Amino acid sequence: MLILVMGLVIFFFAHSIRLVAPKWREKSMATHGAMRWKMRFGMVTLLAAALIIMGYMQARLEPVWLWFPPVWTRHLAGLLVLVALFFAGSALVPNTTMKKKVGYPMLIAVKIWAFAHLISNGTLADMILFGSFLVWSIVSFAVYRRRDRKAGIVREQETGVQYDLAAFTFAMVSWFAIAFYLHQAIIGVSPLV
Repeated sequence: MLILVMGLVIFFFAHSIRLVAPKWREKSMATHGAMRWKMRFGMVTLLAAALIIMGYMQARLEPVWLWFPPVWTRHLAGLLVLVALFFAGSALVPNTTMKKKVGYPMLIAVKIWAFAHLISNGTLADMILFGSFLVWSIVSFAVYRRRDRKAGIVREQETGVQYDLAAFTFAMVSWFAIAFYLHQAIIGVSPLV
């Protein structure tokens, strides 16, 4: 469990820099270069992800059950993950309607993904992992939206149905890859069972 918590602390520390010190991030990128910043950020993120996965796998060997979710929660989680992947696609594809309307579709994707996994898993490790992602994404979304309102930011980019279709295609392809192969290969559990 300690490895899982360490990975989460590193991940949230790195991904909260913009949240707590947005000017420091921009100054560092200007001083050291954007590429160097992104490489360091990517390496820290990979380290955190590796620790999270290793810690989660260790915790699954001797699970501490808090509750036993009913079977229907897995089906609901599958549908919610598809919606989360649509928001993730909307964040990755430029000029999507979701990006214009909500501003931070990736944070909405994380919220939905975390909630889906919270309702369909009942161990302590699941609560720590997905609960922390849910809380972080809720706080981050609220802070960023408040900053945008205070700064008077209005998103006026052009949107088009082709961008939303690209986000939908990303969601469908990703969902099938995760549901039929990647979840089993990486986590060791098929979400289809």
